[in-house]
Amino acid sequence: MLREQPIKAKESMFLVAKIKDYSQLLKPNLSFMVVFSSVIGYLLAPGIVFEWDKVLLLFIGGTLVTGGANTINQILEREGDAMMKRTMIRPLPDQRMGLTEAWIIAIAAGLSGVLLLGLYFNTLTGILSLISLLLYAFAYTPMKRVHPIAVLIGAIPGAMPPLLGWAAATNGLSAGGWILFTLQFFWQFPHYWAIAWVGYDEYKKAGISMLPSQERTSKFTALQCMFYSIVLIPAAVMPRMIGISGNIGMWVSMACGFMYFVASFAFYLKNDYPSAKRVMFSSFIYLPVVLLSLLFDKL
Repeated sequence: MLREQPIKAKESMFLVAKIKDYSQLLKPNLSFMVVFSSVIGYLLAPGIVFEWDKVLLLFIGGTLVTGGANTINQILEREGDAMMKRTMIRPLPDQRMGLTEAWIIAIAAGLSGVLLLGLYFNTLTGILSLISLLLYAFAYTPMKRVHPIAVLIGAIPGAMPPLLGWAAATNGLSAGGWILFTLQFFWQFPHYWAIAWVGYDEYKKAGISMLPSQERTSKFTALQCMFYSIVLIPAAVMPRMIGISGNIGMWVSMACGFMYFVASFAFYLKNDYPSAKRVMFSSFIYLPVVLLSLLFDKL
């Protein structure tokens, strides 16, 4: 009995360590915001009422697809991750996990998510989720080391979750889904550029090119943030125009767009670390508040 206890303790520690490693690969905390927007897109579709089983399955399917894409991202970026303090402790660069195991997780998660969405909801939803996974993993990820256009490429799969949710509800790609796609598409540019500006030195060390201007001293990045954020102010009228939300959702969305623009304008004036972080934090506020306000107004 005494000999069995240390063995069981080691097995338990190994299992806990494995779970932590898998969590770092799949990034469930990052996946939550992506899947959250797909659930909102689903609930904003006409004639849809909240049903726990459907929402839960959409959430699980989206989490699996996103987790698969995140895992492939880490597989392809393992060498660069080893150069950055923020990522060097991930399972692959820290050599706690082999490539074969990581690929098995990526394929299992991604494929099961695509099949779940496609079989339970409709074929269109499954196809959209597969396209999103492939674009993120095999177009956006490698392009990050080549050219700043990677942000544009990444914004496409990044904006697909609400469109995917809309497709799951309607089995189509009508105006409402594309409007939600547009809002999330433009939101991403200041979001990614602010993060890239704040982490410029680390990204540069890893050979990742994200900023529209290769030099952080230039104000061109902040100018681009201003352009993409100001578009969100008039774009807030679109959900109201087609009736998927009302006046409250419109005014809250416009206010959030204005907040995002003001932060970007301050970034342009100061071009420093605190102002870049304010843009980043504004982006964290914008998306959930806008999506929830649109849903609240529908209810």
